[in-house]
Amino acid sequence: MLTDRLLKVYPAPAGTVGNPDFSVRVRTPGGAWNDLFSYNVKVDMHEVRDASMVMFDCAGTVELEVSYHRRPVVSAVVRPLSNGLHCEIGGRRISLTLDGPRLLSLEVNGDRFHNLHIFANPIDTGHEAVSGGEVLVVQPGLHRTADILSRLDGLNTAAGKRTVVFGPGLHRLDESRLPIPSHTSVYIAGGAVVYGGLICDHVEDVAIRGRGILYMSEFEKTTYYRGVEVTFSRNILIEGITVIDPPHYTVLLGQSEHIRIRGLKTFSARGWCDGIDMMACRHVEIAGGFLRTSDDCVAVYASRGEFQGDTRDVAVSGSILWADVAHPINIGTHGNYESEGDVIEKLIFSDIDMLEHHEPQPEYWGCMAINAGDNNTVRDVTFEDIRIESFELGELFNLRVLQNKKYNPVPGKRIEQVRFKNIHFNGSCNYPSHIAGYDESRTVRNITFEQITVNGKPFELKEPYIIIGKHVHDVKALGDDTGNFYDDNNPRYP
Repeated sequence: MLTDRLLKVYPAPAGTVGNPDFSVRVRTPGGAWNDLFSYNVKVDMHEVRDASMVMFDCAGTVELEVSYHRRPVVSAVVRPLSNGLHCEIGGRRISLTLDGPRLLSLEVNGDRFHNLHIFANPIDTGHEAVSGGEVLVVQPGLHRTADILSRLDGLNTAAGKRTVVFGPGLHRLDESRLPIPSHTSVYIAGGAVVYGGLICDHVEDVAIRGRGILYMSEFEKTTYYRGVEVTFSRNILIEGITVIDPPHYTVLLGQSEHIRIRGLKTFSARGWCDGIDMMACRHVEIAGGFLRTSDDCVAVYASRGEFQGDTRDVAVSGSILWADVAHPINIGTHGNYESEGDVIEKLIFSDIDMLEHHEPQPEYWGCMAINAGDNNTVRDVTFEDIRIESFELGELFNLRVLQNKKYNPVPGKRIEQVRFKNIHFNGSCNYPSHIAGYDESRTVRNITFEQITVNGKPFELKEPYIIIGKHVHDVKALGDDTGNFYDDNNPRYP
């Protein structure tokens, strides 16, 4: 690890899969240049391609110099566009200055699929968290899971802390996944690449942090391994790590509570490879991070399979969502259809950049989708301060009480009290949004759109902006001069 107080660079271990499209180096102003390893990351299950990713930590201004080897550079853009970053082009070289930590995509000649992901993380202080208590340091190599657990069990936990550290280098787990006991921290150091996933099952007080990578490309799709599984657990922290190519979800949250996920980065390129999926969970906080996935980036459900119950008190903020397939945000599909249904409520999504939404099936359209099935009631949901860039195929909003024949034995119950505020779309994919109830007893009501713009124009409750179906009541569009209002019993348009 090369470091000063303003910049940390983590060399990749020998044998790590790289991508030769870009050469990248970084420095503090006036400092020495540091070469960055360019990791290969697969993206987009529709047509799997090899993109690139570099990472480092910084505090304050840094300068980047990028050389592009595929072809001459005609244009280059840095997204999210909300950062307002510009770069200088000279031949095949691109220069860029950052004022601090950012999670970015550098796209050359309009290519979003062979792009360079730049993860400028905050300075990692995770090593400070392992300075006390009992520590098990795992050196690179092939590890017997039973040995790690046995050695952990032998540590003195009287101080309330025990930590397993995966140091820089390549690590392989003989059983592919490591169960983590209660009251344990896992620190994956920068420059560590762990071939495998982590499991928190019926545990509490677990932290998973660091700047290392969970690398899962070698596992078959049919294993359905996840990067991190959190089931029937509480007080879990996931912070700072990167997951590459999991066979299934990056993070599964099942019937768990008090979960914090911060600064998570992920790439997936296989079917049903959602980012973060939660079922029957409470008190979930997702902050920061960059999720580029080949299914929903964030999905919020109630009961499903062994996980039973309502989902409530979920906050997602400061995140970048890139759905090469399906939705950036999807809510409400699964619940307890054999009873009166579940409730999904008290959800807040704020300060989010959406960089892509591409779904060939119109039934699954919606950058922000609430599709209530399985007798679910979805209510008290807020979307605020969201920036949506041009996307390939889909629509902005999709609110429906429905019965999806593939997933729902019965339709949903209702959607109510949903607020969209300060949301701005600038792009070329202009299919109308949709709101629809199911029947007179399964309705959508009390929906508010405030300060919503589409290519700079106020959003209105009419085509081409939106199609409102039957069994919809009390929909308002505020923040313009039109006084938009819709109610199925007394529709009124300007």
